[in-house]
Amino acid sequence: MPRRSSKPDVKSRLFRTLEVAVVSLVFAAPSTAQSSSAAPSPRDRPELHAFRAAHPPVIDGALDDEVWTHPPMETTEWLSYNPLNGDRIPQQTHVWVAYDDNYFYFAFKCDDPEPARIKTSIARRDSVWNDDWVGLSLDALGTGQLSYHMMVNPSGVQMDMLNSVAAGEDQAPDWIWDSAGRLTETGYTVEIRLPLRSIRFTSGQNVRMGILFWRRVSRVGVSVAWPPIDAGTWVFEKHATLVVPELRPRPARDLIPTATFATNQERDTPSRWGGIDQTGGLGLSAKVGLGSTVTLDATVNPDFSQVESDAFQVQVNQRFPVFFPEKRPFFMEGAGIFTLAGTQNGDQSLLSAVNTRNIVNPIAGAKITGNAGPVTFATLTAVDEEAGPSVGPADPGFGRNRTFNVGRVEYSLKPGSYVGAIVTDTEQPGAFNRVSGADFSLKLTSNQSLKLLALESISHRSRQDGSVSGFGGQARYSYNTRRWAVASHLEHFDSGFQMDTAFLNRVGDTNAWVYGEVNFYPDKVKWPWLRRIQPFTFNQATHDLIQRGDEFFTIEAVRLFFTRQGFVRLDRITGHEPFAGQRFKTSRWRMQSNAQLFRWLSVYANASSGLATFYDPVSPYQGRSNDVSSGFTFQPSGRLSESVDFQRVAFDRESTGERVYTIHILNTKTAYQFTNHFFLRAIAQFDSSRSQVLTDFLSSYELRPGTVFYAGYGSLIEQRDFRNDAWITGAGRYQTARRGLFLKASYLYRF
Repeated sequence: MPRRSSKPDVKSRLFRTLEVAVVSLVFAAPSTAQSSSAAPSPRDRPELHAFRAAHPPVIDGALDDEVWTHPPMETTEWLSYNPLNGDRIPQQTHVWVAYDDNYFYFAFKCDDPEPARIKTSIARRDSVWNDDWVGLSLDALGTGQLSYHMMVNPSGVQMDMLNSVAAGEDQAPDWIWDSAGRLTETGYTVEIRLPLRSIRFTSGQNVRMGILFWRRVSRVGVSVAWPPIDAGTWVFEKHATLVVPELRPRPARDLIPTATFATNQERDTPSRWGGIDQTGGLGLSAKVGLGSTVTLDATVNPDFSQVESDAFQVQVNQRFPVFFPEKRPFFMEGAGIFTLAGTQNGDQSLLSAVNTRNIVNPIAGAKITGNAGPVTFATLTAVDEEAGPSVGPADPGFGRNRTFNVGRVEYSLKPGSYVGAIVTDTEQPGAFNRVSGADFSLKLTSNQSLKLLALESISHRSRQDGSVSGFGGQARYSYNTRRWAVASHLEHFDSGFQMDTAFLNRVGDTNAWVYGEVNFYPDKVKWPWLRRIQPFTFNQATHDLIQRGDEFFTIEAVRLFFTRQGFVRLDRITGHEPFAGQRFKTSRWRMQSNAQLFRWLSVYANASSGLATFYDPVSPYQGRSNDVSSGFTFQPSGRLSESVDFQRVAFDRESTGERVYTIHILNTKTAYQFTNHFFLRAIAQFDSSRSQVLTDFLSSYELRPGTVFYAGYGSLIEQRDFRNDAWITGAGRYQTARRGLFLKASYLYRF
């Protein structure tokens, strides 16, 4: 009979270990930590005052409106935060902030001593990070937990990210705001109009928000900010205070009707296509503000199709599942609230507590997100027609709908710090999985942070199997200055732990790692092209109950940072890992590099070679692999972009030298942007391991988020042969096996 896998003594030992590890790390931090001061309180920060606009400006990029005749905001010197902290640049930036009953208005005058070298392009939203740009971080609630990041290039193209303490910057959400930019004889200018309905804020008199401004100069690869961002800090610790004399509630009220139509056709024989399958539907999504700080999102008969296919990745001989990011708008919106402390950098088993890619084919969904003083909360409910990969034909829930429920709450302790709780529940007839837990993120000082996480699960699949419980938890400490960085992580997941909403690499493990780096800054006069040298070490030890053994890895490496966004990393990896009860050696070298060679060309190249494991669950063996990847992005004009990525992986049996497999992956993407709203895009992808070529063509007109029209055509080309009235994959010639047409139209009605 199944039994509870998380015993009280196991938990108590884990928590005692976490306590000892955290205390030891805090006292073992470099002595300079003792003199580190906490981030300044909001009352000690610079204070700016927005002025009311008597007449709204025309958003055309020209600063000739009456509202911009006011003096600019008084800011001190803007200093760099990327790739180094504290550098000065000759470019000067002036900022204005205004408001009225419905909008915020921001204006930027970006002077440049060499205006002809400014890089700008007309491209799709969120795709011009390598251009010059200017923008802001706005903590509209003033809680130090959530901020809206908005950037605009000199052509007026927008980029936005929703930033939270747990999740960091999330590029997926898109909210409605207007922008325009134009080049001038002295640099460029930008205007932004932000509807109050697009953000959550506290209404009233003398409303206090957090604000920070930043700018990127592409040709030197340097980003600057005001207030300056110090090493080991981020925006929540550095925001200036923006005082707005009066703001009235402006709750969101949006409706988005959607219509879709798709055709699919498969080849029956080499000379005959099968019938055309046609599908279509109407859907409706709504966003309703339940006040200025709470929003309800709901959707009925939604279109959850992806407009862009997943890029091909190597999926052969992978010990852990391959992660694919979410691309469906309903789930991307505000997803950061469901991120738990310490689950973002990838060096842990739990990569995401709420991985909405597990919701395969939703029928309907609803979300509530909001704030009440220092409390941030969210709920998510979705009904999925798919039973999920963990449910087999013999399980009672097979072929039945699943219901996903998630509840999340965070309490702000101070800017950049919170304590939170989460509850998840997946339900099927005769089966369920329920998880509850808490997380904690604390900025100990301006240079130190601590993140804790604890989860408990209970799962039931059938009467025969009964219920199984499990515990999972982790702790992480980090210390960062301009010279030093130290971090340590400890985690444990019981064998019986299960979280159906999560992306979880493995359970039944106890894992710990320690990381340390030191930074050297070469003389700028002697070495003007080399900005930073960063040796580091990473050491990880794991006890794996499932694979019946101990795992150890050590990485000795160095990172080199150059001008023109140049970067080189060299690693030496040694260690061993268990798999299927056996121990296998790991001894590899690895190289990663990238650079923006010209305004119109960026390149990268990676390579790795050495001992590896063939992960056969029955008969694994020692092997040797070689992995090479390279690519470039070519922009001959401000409208045309071509990206090419290539990867080759070869694996040999170590004992005989026999070649086991060779894989070639090719991804290409071509896009032409006719205007800020209309573009054409073509994708071609090749995977030799699956003998497939995927083509994907799309025309898109996006007036604003929610008001879009897509027309796409895709085809799957496979290598296969028709023998004895059946298809044999991997033999014969390449031919189109499947093709389809996709149309989608939606309109955002704001009332």
